[in-house]
Amino acid sequence: MFDARGTIRTHYQKLYDQLQQLGTSELISRSEKIKQQMILQGITFQIASATQGAERTIPFDVLPRIIPANDWSMIERGLNQRVRALNHFLGDMYHEQRFIKDGLISRRMIVNNPYFLPEMMHLDVPENIYTAISGIDLIRDEQGNYFVLEDNLRTPSGLSYIFKNRILMMHYFPDLYFSYHVRGLEKGTQELLTTLQDLAPNNKKDPVVVLLTPGRYNSAYFEHAFLAQQMGIDLVEGSDLRVINQKVYLQTISGRMKPVDVIYRRLDDSFLDPLAFNPNSLVGVPGLMNAYRAGNVAIANAPGTGIADDKLIYTRVPDMIRYYLSEEPVLKNVPTYSLRNPEERSFVLDNLEKMVVKQTSLSGGYGMLMGPQADKETIKAFRAQILGHPESYIAQRAIRLSQSPTLSGSMIESRTIDLRPFIFKGKQQVVLPGGLTRVAMEKGSLVVNSSQGGGSKDTWIV
Repeated sequence: MFDARGTIRTHYQKLYDQLQQLGTSELISRSEKIKQQMILQGITFQIASATQGAERTIPFDVLPRIIPANDWSMIERGLNQRVRALNHFLGDMYHEQRFIKDGLISRRMIVNNPYFLPEMMHLDVPENIYTAISGIDLIRDEQGNYFVLEDNLRTPSGLSYIFKNRILMMHYFPDLYFSYHVRGLEKGTQELLTTLQDLAPNNKKDPVVVLLTPGRYNSAYFEHAFLAQQMGIDLVEGSDLRVINQKVYLQTISGRMKPVDVIYRRLDDSFLDPLAFNPNSLVGVPGLMNAYRAGNVAIANAPGTGIADDKLIYTRVPDMIRYYLSEEPVLKNVPTYSLRNPEERSFVLDNLEKMVVKQTSLSGGYGMLMGPQADKETIKAFRAQILGHPESYIAQRAIRLSQSPTLSGSMIESRTIDLRPFIFKGKQQVVLPGGLTRVAMEKGSLVVNSSQGGGSKDTWIV
């Protein structure tokens, strides 16, 4: 809200003025009403520390994050560019592998990647689209520069909270919302549905799209149900689908079998098909990969996209943009060290207290060391892990992240934030205006992930 000199940024002035008029007690009252609505509507997420099956509402902060149009224009260009390059990379890795042959990445980094699927080699995916829905995490440093923190291309979560946050703000803070010219989200779920329909085999008109969920015990089940309802498609579990003659059918309540053209899957590759991957999976669809190989059904996102989620592959994305698009990256990566490299590893080990260290194959805030906040024992333990398996880690210099005013109890205090915008790639590529601003709810914390107790706030592009 304020610049380094303590001056209110122009695009936050109206919010500041309205807060002065509203007063603390009214702000807290409306915040409590929103919390009650979230409980009533079941807007929940399971956190890592919760007991198995336990859920809680995601903390919602009523002070919106505001991004001016000129900043967003640059972000939008950078996101579109990045997703195009990542999609080219995935198609290349499962076909010609030119990026490997031209020496821009080692074959070992691909074939040893836990998310690389040999079953996808030389398989043509519908419309050559691997990444129909992408969530790209951004951070902003103290100079106001935006950086890409990581790419989420398998089953990126958080989309539903963008829509719910906006609905809540419009209802409980209408004067504030309509005092700004905020880019709307009204077309968002229709754009998502159109993206999924674009993947239908043989350009089928009015294709049947379903959302495949692992079930109600999944941490993001609220999101699965919400998105299916908003798009007007069936929410299904693996047991609802049948594969007959390499075609997928939905068994309806009436008993009839309805052909399925597109599956928006919200479970990981290994659970998709017990005949092709994990034989112990109880949430997948036996024979699904055979139907997929036969070209009779589309899966979003395509199996095997996880190789581009890997944090070591992340370091190569700027090269992908130059190689596949012949462009310079609009959005830069956070400077990253590969711990495979002896010199870089030595430097990181000497400066662990200044570093953020991440396990390359994990997400959601798991397998991380936040050096500036870690105690000596934690740093010592991570040092041993790095020395034992250096190829499994990357490190990034801790950046002083952007802070946002956040209501905490009866006080407004600074909290760390990041931003996860979503990009839909069908026959057209669309960036949803804004994205999910995630908030570290603990004072001084740098961890914003929902799975680690982080909250969220509405994001306004003005």
